[in-house]
This record gives sequence, structure tokens and C-alpha cells, in this order.
Amino acid sequence: MRRVLLVLLAGVGALLGTAGPASAHATVVTSSPADGARLATVPAEVTVQFDEGVSLGAGYARVIGADGERVDTGAATVTDDTVTIPLRSGLPDASYVVTWRVVSADSHPVSGAYAFVVGDGELAATTAAEDGADVDPAVAALLPVARWLGFAGLALGLGVPVFLVLCWPAGWTSRRARRLTVGGLAAVAGGAVLSFLLQGPYAAGTGVLGAVDPQLVGTTASSAYGLTLLARVVLAAALALLLLRGPLRAGAAGTPWVVGAGALGLGLVLTTAATGHPVAGSLPGLAVVVTAVHVAAMAVWLGGLAVLLAAVLRPGVPGDELAAALPRYSRLAAGSVAALVVTGVVQSVREVGSPEALVSTTYGWVLVGKLALVLAMLAVAGVSRVWVQQRLGAPRPGRRTVVAHAFSASAGATGAAGGDGADDDAAAARSRAAVAEVGPFRRSVLLEVAVGAAVLALSAVLVGTPPAKAALAQPVDVTVPLRSATGTEGSVQLSIDPARTGPNVLHLYLFDEQGRLAQPRELRVTLTEPGQGIGPLAVDLEPAGPGHSIGDADVPTAGTWTVTVTVRLDEFTALTSDTTFPVR
Repeated sequence: MRRVLLVLLAGVGALLGTAGPASAHATVVTSSPADGARLATVPAEVTVQFDEGVSLGAGYARVIGADGERVDTGAATVTDDTVTIPLRSGLPDASYVVTWRVVSADSHPVSGAYAFVVGDGELAATTAAEDGADVDPAVAALLPVARWLGFAGLALGLGVPVFLVLCWPAGWTSRRARRLTVGGLAAVAGGAVLSFLLQGPYAAGTGVLGAVDPQLVGTTASSAYGLTLLARVVLAAALALLLLRGPLRAGAAGTPWVVGAGALGLGLVLTTAATGHPVAGSLPGLAVVVTAVHVAAMAVWLGGLAVLLAAVLRPGVPGDELAAALPRYSRLAAGSVAALVVTGVVQSVREVGSPEALVSTTYGWVLVGKLALVLAMLAVAGVSRVWVQQRLGAPRPGRRTVVAHAFSASAGATGAAGGDGADDDAAAARSRAAVAEVGPFRRSVLLEVAVGAAVLALSAVLVGTPPAKAALAQPVDVTVPLRSATGTEGSVQLSIDPARTGPNVLHLYLFDEQGRLAQPRELRVTLTEPGQGIGPLAVDLEPAGPGHSIGDADVPTAGTWTVTVTVRLDEFTALTSDTTFPVR
């Protein structure tokens, strides 16, 4: 128990001290024309590039003219991470709004909009174009339910058979164990079907009735996410059929059945891990493997607790079976918890990355709540461990075996193979007494199962929440004064989007003392990171209108960066301004 707590605390320390690569819902890296650009002629097409692969799915990508009508050809395409929107020919000089709703690699919809101008017109506002970003409340409420069904079903459909094979072979004859297994696999299939049906209205931003829209269903079925969900349904049905025709019917598990069920179970684990945040961002292959181990460990641990509660700790189970099953599950659960801790830390570092993100984002707080519940489970398991040690864990001569149902393992079950009959009789008596007094132990397992169900609920919420690192990296939008040797003379408004490592778009608006847009004679922008000795890095600027310039700023590393603006209004007047901004 102490070892597990130490590993968990060490993992939290690693989380708070390590900044890993971001994984997030897709965000815009660059676009052509750029946001706020002023062009001489209408371009033939508009392109929007994201930081990860996207698809149109049930979404859209459009360009709206000044009259509110679409000016694109309706044939938008996606190539990996870039959306291309062809425009109609013969368009007039005007302001145009680019608006999109695409599906990111993690299956979540992403909406956005920006504007550009052709000619001398004014730049259009984009607020109205972004109103479609909200998800229908009913869809938003049902999606976590579907994910929770899948997680809980996986714990029963996989965890119970693993417990029966490794810890309680006699349990194949238990009707309760059979019901748990089949019910769990049915929940996996049901959760996958519900997620499949809800993906269409989720991506399109429509109501829950869109779940039966043939067009939306077809769009989901043609996506990688939809195919993964359908594969999960098929695997769950195949595993249920195999178990019902095999060990659940015969009352024993032979090697062929174990191998076949293991292959199907592995497929279920992989199809669960290969959706959501793991498939997005950097190193998706590694992230999927880590998540698969996390999912499998969760299923083994919680599934074992469930079958203990429902079938093992029941009247009629022989004491020798109980005494044999508990230490076996003890070792199995110890390995599962260790795997959960290690993989959970890796996932958290990838999705959070800093203490600030952990306590200032929705994802971070949900993760903190999940961690608190896991710690509560460990505390309850400690109580159960004491109960088992007191009743079943007294060592026989020549042995030092510690029995616990959750986290302890054999502490060196080697030594003399013998022992007198009195010791065996005493051990048998302790087993019978433990079975007769199993009530307190069963209540502690019940509490563990209840907390485990809450942990799965928070996990279902986390899957649909933007990772903390991405949520913390907000665009910079600040106005700072311009200073000269004699005082303040005007101001500059700076916008840096998305304020993350890599390509960023910088917008600069220059104002005179009266608050009017001013056209400088010379303008220069540099970036520096004094703490790391980087810079100054010059930012190439292009004019985008009166007093408005746009530049592409490539930020190489995370840190606290300083942007410095130098303005020369005439031959004799030089103004400067600077401000800092965080990059995650």
C-alpha cells in the first residue's frame, strides 16, 4: 500500500514538474488570406491550416459575402490538416467572412471564423459567424453517459473473465459471474452504438433527433471514429458469443477459449484507446499504447472488485476458494494499480503539462477530482487489507505470505514446503471464521466499487473536455502605450494567436494620441526570451490596412516572451513599446 502511494505521489510530482507536447482539439495555425488581411483582388480560394488532421464530416467550411450569402463554390476539401475552400469567380471588392465547423482528430467538433477585406471596405465582424459552436444540451449530456457505459461495461466484460481465469477458476459455474460478464459486454456494445448515433448531431451542432438522420449516420459510418465504434460493437458481440458457447456454458475455460477470448478482449481495449485525445497531437502511436494499458488495468482492477462483491463474497462460497482467490487477486490488482499510476501520469503530463493548467482549467479540475477519488479508493482498500490480514493473513511456519484483496502481493512465498497438521487445521479454522464474518469486508469492497464508478464517470467527462494545456494557451490581445524620450505618444494594440510554440499570427494596430489609426514611416517588431537567451527574433510584417499590419511570428520554445514594437512616425520621432506574454 505504501509503495503504491509513493508511486502515485511521485507521478504527481512528475506531472507538476514536466511540460510535454500538447494534445488538443484542433486549432488554427495559419490561413490564407490571413485574418484581417486587406487584398487588392479576390483570391481564387481560401485555405485554413490546423495543428492536427481534421475532417469536414457533418460540419462545413464556407465563405460569406457582405450581403450574407455564400460566395464559395460549395466544394470545400480537406487534405490532412488543411481545409481548402474554392471561391466563385467575379466577386466584388468587399469584406468576406470565412467560417468553419470541422471535426478534429480526437472526434470533437471545432468551430471558428475570421474576416478579410478586398479593396477599401471595412472589415466585417465575425461574432455572428461563430454562434454555431455550441453543442445541443441533450447531446452534450448523453455523450458522457455513452462513454461511461462503455467504460463500466469494459470493466465487467473483460475484468470478470480475467478474474475467473487467474483467480477463481471455480467461478465459471457462478450465475452471477456469468450475468456480470454478459451484461458488461452488452453495455460496451450499447455505449458504442449510442456514441455512434450521437456523433452526427455532435459534429453538426444539431439536436438529438439528428441521431437518426440518415445523412449524419452515413457520415459517421464513413469516418475513422465511426468505424472504430462499429468494430467495438462487433468485438463485444463476438466475445459474448464465444464465452456463452464456451466456459460460461461448460463451467471451465480451456486454453483455446482463453486464447480466443484474449484476442477479442485485446481488440476491445485497442478500439477503446484509439479514440479521443490519444489519437491527436504528437506521438499518437505511443499515446494509444499507453492508453490501452491504462484501460486494461482499469478493467482488471474494477472488474475484479465487482465480481468479488457480486459473487465471491456471498453465502455458499467455500472458505478454501475464498482464501485462494483473495491472494491471487491481490497480486493481480497490485500490478493493475501500478500500471494505472504510471500510465495515468504519462497521460496527465501529455494533456496538462504544468501546475497552472492543473488548477486553472476545467480539464485540470476534473482531473484533480478524479485523483482525489483514486486516493479515496486506496484508503478504503487499506481498510480491506487490514481485515484480510487479521483473518486470513497469519503466516504459516516457513512462510511470509500476506493476503489482501486489493494492493498487497506475496512478500516471499518461498521456504519450507512442510508444516504440521495443527497449523493446517488452524488455517482452515481461520478461513471458516473469515467467511462467517465477511460482512465488514464486503462493505469496504462495496464502497470501492461505488467510488470506482464515480472515477469512470469523471473519466467519461475528461474524454470530451479540451486538454488543459490547450485551454491554457489563450491568444494574447493587449493594448500598450507607445513611449518616446519626452513621454507617451499614442498606443499599439497587439494580438498574438494562438500564443503557443510554433507558428503564430501577429496583428498590430497603431494609434496616435487622439486614438486615430496612424500610418508609420517605419515599423519593426522583435521577440525575445531573456530567461533562455533567445532573440531578438525579427517578425516580418505586411500592411493590412490603415495603421494595421500582420506578421507571422515563429516562437521556438515555451517560456515568457517579450514582444517589442519600434515605431518611427517621421524622421525625428521614434517610439517604442513592449509587453510580455506566456507561451505554453
